[in-house]
Amino acid sequence: MHAFYADQYVLPLPAGHRFPMAKYARLRERLVQVLPEVQLSPPPSASDGELALAHDPAYIQAVASGSLSAQRQREIGFPWSPQMVERSRRSTGATIAAARLALDAASERQALRQGVAGNLAGGTHHASADKGAGFCVFNDVAVAARLMQAEWSRLHGPRRPLQVAVIDLDVHQGNGTASIFAADPSVFTLSLHGEKNFPFRKEAGDLDIDLPDGCGDVAYLEALEHALAELERRFEAGLIFYLAGADPHEGDRLGRLKLSYDGLQARDRRVFDWAWQRRIPLAFVMAGGYGHDIETSVQVQLNTWCVAFEYWRRWQAI
Repeated sequence: MHAFYADQYVLPLPAGHRFPMAKYARLRERLVQVLPEVQLSPPPSASDGELALAHDPAYIQAVASGSLSAQRQREIGFPWSPQMVERSRRSTGATIAAARLALDAASERQALRQGVAGNLAGGTHHASADKGAGFCVFNDVAVAARLMQAEWSRLHGPRRPLQVAVIDLDVHQGNGTASIFAADPSVFTLSLHGEKNFPFRKEAGDLDIDLPDGCGDVAYLEALEHALAELERRFEAGLIFYLAGADPHEGDRLGRLKLSYDGLQARDRRVFDWAWQRRIPLAFVMAGGYGHDIETSVQVQLNTWCVAFEYWRRWQAI
């Protein structure tokens, strides 16, 4: 299985900044220890043309040049730096690379049959077409979805469009993703999130499931089961992007839900199993994780990779 990483691009954040930048490198270290079979690769940098599939070119240029207004930069939550720009491009490139490999599940050549691939970061779902927010500069999943659709059309023709489902299980609603695809019937956005959590003004996606503060394993998994059944009833996906947020965990500073390690691993298993049963290629990203102890978030994400590896091996056997 392939994992793409960009943790070598570290933002120069001020002392006391609440974003846990160190979690990305730590996850890669743990992954090497626990799953040495996973092939780790640095991704290419997403180009302006690729970013423009989901973002306003004027916004892309403002980010690249550091000319965003002070207010827009504050909404992102990071001070501008060349490292911020390059890391955002690389993280988007990682999701693009993972999606390409996952889609190779349709290949007739066994060597290319992946089915599952992931990004050790990504899930920047608060970025909309013309602005960033909530530590999200570019929307990696939206860019990758649009690019995979374009590449698919070149190979298979416009009469066989690639239908994409976004299963967003970060604790915060994927408002940027929902806004980008609001008028696009070829992309189905599903978000299972805390009702009273950020963003406080939600964007209407195709399927939004609001959860109360304190929601635990049983209620969460029941809601997920309902959401997947509704997704299947309304949409036939050819590719899935899964945002496997660690922030629903009970030890998260920002999550306000009460899922256990076991509950989150059951969540992951259900999503991967749902995709596997239908033989739908799946690209997954880590999204949020803000544990009081950074190792808590890293462990949740490592558990996701362990589940993903099981299903990747199933793809190799077909």
